[in-house]
Amino acid sequence: MQSSDLGNREQGKIWHRRPSPATQQGIIVNIIHTTTGYHSKTIRFLNVAFDCSGEYLLAGDHQGNIYVFDLVSNRFNLVQRTGQACTALAFTLRRKTEFLVALADYSIKCFDIATKELVSWMRGHDSSVSSISVHGSGRYAITCSTDTAQLWDLDTFQRKRKLNVRHSVGIQKVFFLPLSNTILSCFRDNSIFAWEFDTLHCKYQLPSPIDGSSLHYKVFAITRDGRILAAGGKSNHLHLWCLESKQLLRIIQMPTKVRAIRHLEFLSDSFDGGSNQVLGVLSQDNIMRFINISTCKLLFDLGSHEEGISMAAMSPSGRYIAAVMENGSLSIYSIQALTQEVNKPPPPLFKVIEDSKSKLETNKLTMRVTSRTSERPWKAKKGKIQSKALKPPLEVSYEDKENELPEGLNKKRLQALLKGFGEYPAKYRMFIWRALLHLPENHLAFNSLLDKGTHSAFAHLQNEYPIKSRKLLRVLQRTLSGLAHWSTIFGEMPYIPLLVFPFVKLFQNNPLICFEVVATVIINWCQHWFEFFPNPPINVLSMVENILAHHDKELLHHLMKHNITSQSYAWPLLETMFSEVLTREEWLKMFDNIFSNHPSYLLMVVAAYLICSRAPLLHCNRKEDFEYFFHHRNHLDVSVVIREAYHLMECTPDDIHPVRMLEDFASLTKGQYPIFNKYPKFIVDYQSQERERIRQEEIEYLRER
Repeated sequence: MQSSDLGNREQGKIWHRRPSPATQQGIIVNIIHTTTGYHSKTIRFLNVAFDCSGEYLLAGDHQGNIYVFDLVSNRFNLVQRTGQACTALAFTLRRKTEFLVALADYSIKCFDIATKELVSWMRGHDSSVSSISVHGSGRYAITCSTDTAQLWDLDTFQRKRKLNVRHSVGIQKVFFLPLSNTILSCFRDNSIFAWEFDTLHCKYQLPSPIDGSSLHYKVFAITRDGRILAAGGKSNHLHLWCLESKQLLRIIQMPTKVRAIRHLEFLSDSFDGGSNQVLGVLSQDNIMRFINISTCKLLFDLGSHEEGISMAAMSPSGRYIAAVMENGSLSIYSIQALTQEVNKPPPPLFKVIEDSKSKLETNKLTMRVTSRTSERPWKAKKGKIQSKALKPPLEVSYEDKENELPEGLNKKRLQALLKGFGEYPAKYRMFIWRALLHLPENHLAFNSLLDKGTHSAFAHLQNEYPIKSRKLLRVLQRTLSGLAHWSTIFGEMPYIPLLVFPFVKLFQNNPLICFEVVATVIINWCQHWFEFFPNPPINVLSMVENILAHHDKELLHHLMKHNITSQSYAWPLLETMFSEVLTREEWLKMFDNIFSNHPSYLLMVVAAYLICSRAPLLHCNRKEDFEYFFHHRNHLDVSVVIREAYHLMECTPDDIHPVRMLEDFASLTKGQYPIFNKYPKFIVDYQSQERERIRQEEIEYLRER
């Protein structure tokens, strides 16, 4: 095991030899901090916290030293000396260089790791702060002590709310649920309440567990999608709650040597959609056991009776575990190395014991662990698990099924997240989009389109669109060719490169996803666009005009007065999918909302863009000015446009509402792509034949020369 002593250094390398966690019990490095002098001593680490990326680790010791460890660049830096022990840390603020530290004098301070300066000092607690929960936006934080929970605005560092409880009740933990605007409060009397963040209106209370399974909750963990709550306390029982159904899903009974659970945390995985399956359980014996809550397997465990763990944190990226050891050192583990280590004796058996009476009463599962002591507890386990897959039958409404998305996501929950933040987290945006669009990922069908080669309509694409990046040009050419081979009309549409380009730029490293996103956009958000080919979709543009006529007659009259038709003010926005008038960040934010709503929302966005731009448009008098406006970026807040579009969706009369004329979202079919023939076939065929005739004449002419 490689060990690193920080000593009196304020910065430097963390490790000096390349780590080999696969051969070192999963440990990348063990960090200690000793001071030299007449009485040399070890300074104990107390708390750790990862940043949003999972690449930077914040660690505080009992003397108040705060270190930042860059686990990718192998560097550490002493960023603050607070002079007193820290009781909690948070490193996921909106300003990435800032962090919060709760100190022994009950205060909370905000520091900047770049400038090493104090940003703010917050007071208000009368006892030690045990936890800090940061909202997903990074703008708010909840600090929690035994008698008080306080909500802070991290932009102004002012206290917004304060929750006081009677000493006889006491607070166990108050924290934000991920991907939502919900606060969960857990009290010492075992009551758990969910509150709306904006209004602090009580949304629901979890029911009390049945007699015989009750335990005094002390520690909690929540999955990244905010659906499953794990709770434990002074018992070897572990409760799993479904927050959507407000039901106790199951009870996991740990081995008899586990008498109390001190810490719980779910292990992040980039590919599980936030429905984390691996739960770390730290018990009173200072061993942290990692179990799969679905397959009932003990995957691996960390620590031992000789080298126990006092607390641990998991990186959001799912790459590292940082464990503060009982001896005061800090161990960094590689999750990849731990999960790949399988050369071990058979694992404990999780037996699912079904009690028919309690099943009828509570729809729960009890899982018991009957195992022998592992000789090397840190390593992974393998083997068959004797278990029954008995999931409690939850009552799911038709609406719930309609809102279910792939990868365990839920459309209603995502829309609630969008309402709160205005956009999806950048880190998970592509993952969420793929789920919202139900992409089938038809590899064979896509490859068969690629095998047809470059379509003749796009053989000289570089002449018309001289893109600097050859890679980007090549991906654009492939995507356009695939569309043209899929349906003939896409080889004849002059504006198809403009429509496709923003998606190509976004998904240039994944051609299959790029093609399927574009195809999904075409069949859903481009409904009725091709019925008047080769002319613009007059029927669709008239929908926008009707909306504008109802909500802003003055603006429409001004446009008509200067002979500016919907082909001039609406079509440039639609055919380019707003890519000419928005920055990348604005465009992504807008399409977060477009993809999360009915296809008619796109037309509402066009109308909203016009209404929000009425001031500069009313000052335009020349046709050239109007044309310039709709082809260039303008100083317009896209958030205002998005809010206005939602307003139009709600208050537009039914007789002119596009939702009446457009069909609901339909995903691409699995295996093979659907037939697309919603266009005047005779015109497209004639143009295609003419283009092929001209191409053959050019080839013949060149051959004769």
